[in-house]
Amino acid sequence: MGAVVSDDFLILRPDDVDLSRSPLRRGIDEPTHVLGAFNPGFTRLANGNLLMMVRVAEALSQPVDGDAVRAIRWTADGYALDRHPLDQVDMTDPRQFELRGRGNRILALTSLSWLLPVELSADGRTVIAVHYDKAIEPAARYQDYGVEDARISRIGDLWYMTTCSVSAERHSTTLHVSSDGLHYDLKGIILDHQNKDMLFFEGLVGGKFLALTRPLGECYFAYPPGSEWAGGPSINMAQSPDALHWKPLDTPGLRARAGSTSAMKIGGGTPPILTDAGWLTIYHGVERQATVGIYRSFWALLDRDDPSRVLRMEDAAPLLEASPALTADIAHQMYLPTPVVFTTGMVDAGDHYVVASGEADLACRITLIPKARFL
Repeated sequence: MGAVVSDDFLILRPDDVDLSRSPLRRGIDEPTHVLGAFNPGFTRLANGNLLMMVRVAEALSQPVDGDAVRAIRWTADGYALDRHPLDQVDMTDPRQFELRGRGNRILALTSLSWLLPVELSADGRTVIAVHYDKAIEPAARYQDYGVEDARISRIGDLWYMTTCSVSAERHSTTLHVSSDGLHYDLKGIILDHQNKDMLFFEGLVGGKFLALTRPLGECYFAYPPGSEWAGGPSINMAQSPDALHWKPLDTPGLRARAGSTSAMKIGGGTPPILTDAGWLTIYHGVERQATVGIYRSFWALLDRDDPSRVLRMEDAAPLLEASPALTADIAHQMYLPTPVVFTTGMVDAGDHYVVASGEADLACRITLIPKARFL
């Protein structure tokens, strides 16, 4: 009897990353480890294979040194370590620490992220190549704390990749563009501070680029009593003539419903793809619990001609939830206090979609989902 082939599996784990080939070796001599290899941008290449642009969060093995905790920072001359006195920080969240006594909430990260292209077979089941020579690392001051959470959209003959760039100056969305899906050129900042989870629709709408965005803020205003909406972070839309200059749409996009498990916040997951029924996208919804929250994946369908019209928003039953069975063999590397699945890409594969997610901010997960699931 042959082995049972799963349609839901981890394709890349932290120990699969060869840190001897990390860009951080240019300046950091101390031991590091992969905190997570997760949240992959996802696309199909011209040769038919799939590509994951994996976020590698690389951290010091011993971040605390004496009376200080250290953060890794990119500089034009290489990588440096910044020391922050332990008695002046709050290290409750394992992903970051907060500087106490500041007028605003000021954070530093326990890791620095860079992007690793991992090529998969056409069905998404096998790693074909790991392209360390094409890794994307910080390249400008607005990225000095890392490059995170790629999303890739193929539009015409080009691949457009948005990333979150993190620095003391701003937390922005940046754009890379490629003519082959593998070699990317940085075009700079396209959305300013704390507007992230930007996903390009995989096709023009009315001759213009369209994108989902998710701005964050210090406060939000209440909907009227009895409203179906919860308020808080939501998914908006913006359009552009050239993919560089963006104007927000006046109408709202996807919003968390009051009383739903997504009431804490929602954000974009997969770049919307055009189907016969409209633009299909998978997004994440977060339920408040502990310091991070529980992340689940849901889906929505948008009108093909006017995507600001939400045709369906399936937020009652999750499409994907975190799976402890998948991470059982790497449970000793888990560091988040709550279950997290963070879906980042979806590729058409005939009668099903190949869906890529970050699992537990730790590993890359592939799930094959029949198209009938979205009827």
